[in-house]
Amino acid sequence: MPILQKGANAPLATQTPVVRIQIGRGAIIGDIDVSAYVLGENGKVSGDPDMVFYGQRQSGDGSVLLDSASDTETVFALNLAATPARVQRIAFAATVPGAGADRPTFAKAASVALRIDGADPIVFPVPIEGAIETSMILGEIYRRAGAWKIRAVGQGFAGGLKPLAESFGIVIADDPAPPPAAPAPTSAPAPAPAVSLSKITLSKAQPKIDLTKKDGAFGEIKINLNWSAAPVKRGFFGGSRSIDLDLGCLYELRDGTKSGVQALGDMLGSFGSAPYIELSGDDRSGAVTEGEWLRVNGARWNDIKRLLLFAFIYEGAPNWAATDARITLHAPKSPPVEIRLEEGDSRKNMCAVALIENIGGEMRVSREVRYFSGHAEMDSAFNWGLRWVAGSKD
Repeated sequence: MPILQKGANAPLATQTPVVRIQIGRGAIIGDIDVSAYVLGENGKVSGDPDMVFYGQRQSGDGSVLLDSASDTETVFALNLAATPARVQRIAFAATVPGAGADRPTFAKAASVALRIDGADPIVFPVPIEGAIETSMILGEIYRRAGAWKIRAVGQGFAGGLKPLAESFGIVIADDPAPPPAAPAPTSAPAPAPAVSLSKITLSKAQPKIDLTKKDGAFGEIKINLNWSAAPVKRGFFGGSRSIDLDLGCLYELRDGTKSGVQALGDMLGSFGSAPYIELSGDDRSGAVTEGEWLRVNGARWNDIKRLLLFAFIYEGAPNWAATDARITLHAPKSPPVEIRLEEGDSRKNMCAVALIENIGGEMRVSREVRYFSGHAEMDSAFNWGLRWVAGSKD
């Protein structure tokens, strides 16, 4: 396995490398933003779709996909054969959270590494000792004489994600954006909308948000549940067990149909037909870095009246604090909406996380984070009216 030093390069033996950004958090608290940039010869993007990050998980040309992200690893899947001839480099960067004089630098991290998986994995342990920067360009994949290579960069950058992205030519929207002015008559094409770096966290102080359709539809809506994979102890002699935390939802369609989507009982739903909601996989340990996903067919949003998202401790966790769980809703061309499962009741294994309602064709997301002893108690609290019996997973 080749191990690169800063400034070194190596050839890539595959057109479909997997790039892993691995960060030991150390003393850094909060989300570390990892991003990729599809660049031309001048080191700039050709447009905002060339930035891949938590709010835009795939490049416009489809060559770079943010495949998964956790607290310690972000994974990009690349298809270099799909890159247009104008693309000469793909850069990977990371930014620590915070603002002002108290913002941590990369010196506070335990470790940073860039790993390229392929026929012969390549690793670049990024030097961070004494680093004073809050952003860093970790490495880049670039063309040379018709072939692709990887270069270990490890270059610090002053400022946060916004100035870093702007250095690559990305147009960043101010947050919050001012209300749009009435358009003046013109024959010139409208400018492309700026990228929003906002990640909306619903809390007790801000419990609701309304999402508006883009281009007349929502597209594919993805809902992710992620949690800590660390085993938890079960008393003095019980050993330890990994947490099995399940994502699911209750749904009500416009025609009055009510039911649920969850792994328990193999009620996995369907994306292309009613209920237009589908559970993608069942992670029983939290070891899958991307967690669990619900997919909602936004093209059929008018057929859906409401959804109640829930998380359910199937086994392994004695309390909710041990899970460090959060649900994130991704709607196309909208900032991610995050809800953390806080203030849990260790006596109750069910959390109703969020209520998603169809309000006049738009989408209202309301934070609930209410805890119950099981499905039936939660159902009764939200007046769903379903009958529940005991079940299990194979």
